[in-house]
Amino acid sequence: MVKIWGYTVDIYSMKTLLLATLLCAPALAETPTQAIASKDGKACAAMFDDAIATNIRPELRSKLAPIVAAIRYAENGKTYQYGIIHKRCPKGYRNQAGWCAATVQKNFDRWKKAGAKGEFITFLASRYAPIDADNDPNGLNHNWLPNVRKFRKRFTTPS
Repeated sequence: MVKIWGYTVDIYSMKTLLLATLLCAPALAETPTQAIASKDGKACAAMFDDAIATNIRPELRSKLAPIVAAIRYAENGKTYQYGIIHKRCPKGYRNQAGWCAATVQKNFDRWKKAGAKGEFITFLASRYAPIDADNDPNGLNHNWLPNVRKFRKRFTTPS
């Protein structure tokens, strides 16, 4: 018997509860679309899905869509939801999502063509949010890679 927060619990019950929690954890992960719906609403989730379908090849969607959703969470912008500040990218949620998805797909292709050395997300970070960039006067790009990694893990469902 063990006392936890004033409750007496036997070790067998604790082990059973822990095992059940660990076994159910993958089922509790959010899909990228669910994550976007939770953050931005159903209409934006539909735009996210369209951006993924339009810009990411079908065989890579399960790998790259969680990264696009993770970028949305890491960037967390109101006007530039996915952090796209390029002058040719019109404002608006669908434009931001589409440009982000296309950037992820293109950089994945570049990474593969270059020999797929290292982790893709690190390769992407050096292009999407380069450290000490002129357009990052507060140094926030230092947080981009760990934040995107954290969110990608949350939005990736086991195969």
